[in-house]
Amino acid sequence: MPSTPNKTPKGPKRIHINLTWLYLLAMVAIFAIGFSSKGSSEKEISYTQFRHYVDSSYIDRVIVINKDYAEAHINASNTQGLLEIFNVKDVNELTEIPLLHVEIPSPDAFDTFMSAHNSIEVRYESRKDYLGPILYSFGPILLFVLIWVYFFRRMNNGGAGPGGGGIFNVGKSQAKLFDKGNSDKVTFKDVAGLEEAKQEVQEIVDFLKNPKKYTDLGGKIPKGALLVGPPGTGKTLLAKAVAGEADVPFFSMSGSDFVEMFVGVGASRVRDLFRQAKEKAPCIIFIDEIDAVGRARGKNPSFNSNDERENTLNQLLTEMDGFGSNSGVIILAATNRADILDKALLRAGRFDRQIHVDLPDVHEREAIFKVHLRPIKLDNDLNVDFLAKQTPGFSGAEIANVCNEAALIAARHNHTAVQKQDFLDAVDRIIGGLERKNKIMTAAEKASTAVHEAGHASVSWLLEYANPLVKVTIVPRGNSLGAAWYLPEERVVSTKQQMLDEICSLLAGKAAEQLVYNQVSTGALSDLERATKIAYSPVVYYGMSEKIPNISYYNFSQNDYAFSKPYSEKTAEQIDLEVKEILQTQFERATKLIRDNREKHQALADLLVENEVIFTEDVERIFGKRPWVSRMEILSRESSQNNTDKDRQPVADAESENTSDTAAPTASDTDQQEETAHA
Repeated sequence: MPSTPNKTPKGPKRIHINLTWLYLLAMVAIFAIGFSSKGSSEKEISYTQFRHYVDSSYIDRVIVINKDYAEAHINASNTQGLLEIFNVKDVNELTEIPLLHVEIPSPDAFDTFMSAHNSIEVRYESRKDYLGPILYSFGPILLFVLIWVYFFRRMNNGGAGPGGGGIFNVGKSQAKLFDKGNSDKVTFKDVAGLEEAKQEVQEIVDFLKNPKKYTDLGGKIPKGALLVGPPGTGKTLLAKAVAGEADVPFFSMSGSDFVEMFVGVGASRVRDLFRQAKEKAPCIIFIDEIDAVGRARGKNPSFNSNDERENTLNQLLTEMDGFGSNSGVIILAATNRADILDKALLRAGRFDRQIHVDLPDVHEREAIFKVHLRPIKLDNDLNVDFLAKQTPGFSGAEIANVCNEAALIAARHNHTAVQKQDFLDAVDRIIGGLERKNKIMTAAEKASTAVHEAGHASVSWLLEYANPLVKVTIVPRGNSLGAAWYLPEERVVSTKQQMLDEICSLLAGKAAEQLVYNQVSTGALSDLERATKIAYSPVVYYGMSEKIPNISYYNFSQNDYAFSKPYSEKTAEQIDLEVKEILQTQFERATKLIRDNREKHQALADLLVENEVIFTEDVERIFGKRPWVSRMEILSRESSQNNTDKDRQPVADAESENTSDTAAPTASDTDQQEETAHA
């Protein structure tokens, strides 16, 4: 979490003039002048009324204008006339005496009529109206032009981003520019962990700050660096920190921003992006999720000869070769699928370096926790090192989620500070879902779930390479009826025996049900899914098979023109047979372990039914100490000792009932969290 920077004093606020309002005001003025009424000082009357008022001596003077209409002045001394003309009871109600305006049907008839009234003054005037004919002639054209300009500007500037989102700027770059001197910039101090990755990009920062140091020696800075790693590990944050540390302009956009429904738009946006970057050099271009546009060419399933995405990639490759090595434009990109990128994109001279941003280890998780715990009010007894050990395989984004969830749980329980138990509850909440103690379970379902979970706990306790147990519960959580938490070792590689032990512990729940009830339930669904996936790994991927040794089909789908499996049907049959043999052997092994420890397993199941939650010390009291004690097992004991609040109130939540298993934190050889909670 970036720290809050010091706020710089703001300058005077600029006044932005919107031309749209100017257009509207001009139109209103034109209509007001040309088409408004003749004003409040005039009253329109008919020619019949005019004749009546003249005969009644209500009029004392008439001005004929252009022989078309006349202005009649009322005799103010004739009180009766004022009352009749304006339909009032008292003359004092009139604030002003307006003119009477009348259209003349015929000049000759008007002259004849007025000649009979010699007492009334008649005067003829000729007035010229210049604005009226102009408005009638050019008003519609002007109105059409104003409307056209208005909609033109709306289409041209109707979207967000520097290039505009309108149809006339569809080929402009959609990159967001963070210029140097930005008060919200991110530096390396705001990036916890990632020490190796920060060392890799430090050279880029040094070049942007002092390029002469390298150019004098004839050195060339890499044109591009590709950040590769799982989601949530901080690739985007690291790229922003590079720009903030070097204090240079930073163009940020996603790979999908190049993709558009119009032909040639992606390539046009690439050209415009690099044009802007050269004008701002030295600067950094950051393309997030570059696999959206950088996927290997020639593998489009639509077989389209004019693929827009490939045209965009071709333009990107050309632009990366089009500027000099020391021009000061450096490209950073991020992806979690580097294996599908085009080889031409990864060659030297384009993305020269691949910087791996992996899941944090225990020390890096501690540093990340310290960053995200800054704004949280913590209990004095909280140990950050303990939290780091309880979250193996968690990414930086997940750690941030744990901290936020712990604060919410503490507030829900009216705590004055966030306590250790709140963080443990947050980890359980994120991994397994909400506890649902109000969910109705029959006695038979509760006993079956206890036997199932006790089978996992028993076999994992008896196997050397199984993950050490933290706690087991039969309280419904999320979509499961029970869950088991383990604290796995953070190992980089795995052996075949470790995989077999894991398969055996996964199948132990089903084996326990089969042994005790002579039948199985649907609760073993996710156990079977994970066990099958792991069983295929040594046979298909890692070359550990006895019948098909030293062969890996891991990345065959990325080969050019790979329209079919790279092995025959006979080999596929051998793979299926060996996987079945592995699963059946481990199932029988789990059944034997439970049968040999039937009384202990039953005691563990009964304890689960009674208490609903058991911990490491409960299993150790029944089975005795394990003959092999690993470092992670010691950590699991520490966790169980700090997780003794068995009667804490769960958060009620209505979720759909499902007997599948829940997730729990593990760290496998693929550095991904895998499920270890079973229902």
